[in-house]
Amino acid sequence: MDLINIVTTDLTAITRGRAVPLDALDGHAGSGCGWVPANSALTPQDIIAAPNPWGSHGDLRLVPDLESRMHVPSSNESRPDLHFVHGDLRTLDGEPWAACPRTLLANELARYADTLGWRVCSAFEHEFTLSGLDGDAPAFSLQAQRTAGAFLSQLADALATSGNEPETLLPEYGRHQYEVTCRPALGLASADRAVNLREIVRDVARQCDLQTSFTPQPRVGSVSNGVHLHLSFTDREGKPVLPDNDDTDGLSPLGRHWAAGVLQYMPALCALTAPSPVSYLRLQPHQWSSAYTCLGVRNREAALRICPTTTLSATPRAQQFNLEYRALDATANPYLALAAILIAGRLGIEQRLPLSARADQDPDALDAGQREALGIRALPGSLAEALSELSQAETLVAQIPEALLATYRAIKRQELSNVAGLGNDALCDHYARIY
Repeated sequence: MDLINIVTTDLTAITRGRAVPLDALDGHAGSGCGWVPANSALTPQDIIAAPNPWGSHGDLRLVPDLESRMHVPSSNESRPDLHFVHGDLRTLDGEPWAACPRTLLANELARYADTLGWRVCSAFEHEFTLSGLDGDAPAFSLQAQRTAGAFLSQLADALATSGNEPETLLPEYGRHQYEVTCRPALGLASADRAVNLREIVRDVARQCDLQTSFTPQPRVGSVSNGVHLHLSFTDREGKPVLPDNDDTDGLSPLGRHWAAGVLQYMPALCALTAPSPVSYLRLQPHQWSSAYTCLGVRNREAALRICPTTTLSATPRAQQFNLEYRALDATANPYLALAAILIAGRLGIEQRLPLSARADQDPDALDAGQREALGIRALPGSLAEALSELSQAETLVAQIPEALLATYRAIKRQELSNVAGLGNDALCDHYARIY
């Protein structure tokens, strides 16, 4: 019997759910399946955080969004096809549940449409490490592409046939590291696509007798795995609203306020976008990841980057224009991360924040006085520091439902306790196995 999983991606970016017979899915379309509030308080180590806001009390419904349904045919006759559909957590009366991250993103997207008249287009660019490959090959090389064997071609086929529109698949700088990008998507579909990519990568790897990990830091001193979020916005008529050719950095006035908001709140955002203890082994200077709150043009040490455009493309340059948020990794829930970044940018517009934190060089090469004059701050050095920054960012926090925040804080307190005492080598091994 074919099964389909109704899934929710929890606050630790782990996709969980319940399976129902495939031919019974339509019958679950309205009522969904049962879910337990405390499931949302699970840590990555599968320990329910204690205390948490829910305890053993309560019931929810996980209601499928049939437009998000995924079917990935198996290339291995011994394995069934992969079927799943994203769901929203609702109360027994059908009301949205306040701690559902997918609902948080949907609400913020609606706020952008209603208050700014903007549509959000985004893409999550993922890096990951494969294990089980034979031999080594030079970075970015054709040899490294071929070393992966059938994996990359099967992955491209699986992404394409499931509607996820693969764009590029390449061997990266790290040992057995690969990067996959899918085309940008509007609204909620972009975060759905980020989850789809992670789960399809894992499934295809298993079919090829390989293992994969999206952990931010596979080993101490190794090349890190990031997730880069590319964002652009259009008005109701479809006109891009970020670019302005009359400005030195190419950003429109509203675009500058938006970027300033993200940079202003970025130390707090790190608690949600770089949300595991191992994330902070990645966010270090000189690693092409990001270690400071600055905007840069084509600068891969900048935490927020203005991406290049080209006249070689048939697409007009204004439509190519996008910003890249780089202080993000795959231990972050993509719905929560995207929602929080959008909230920070919206606050920048509402507060008319000025944009000064700009550097087109490695910000670590500036001295402390230069960085202070520009308003460039170091990102937190640990998850504990990031959580402290989040608690102090009252305006940002006020935009997120208290039930979700309370659950998230409980998870992170428990998670820090779970890994207390682990050295960096053990910490890397621990998260490599989970993610």
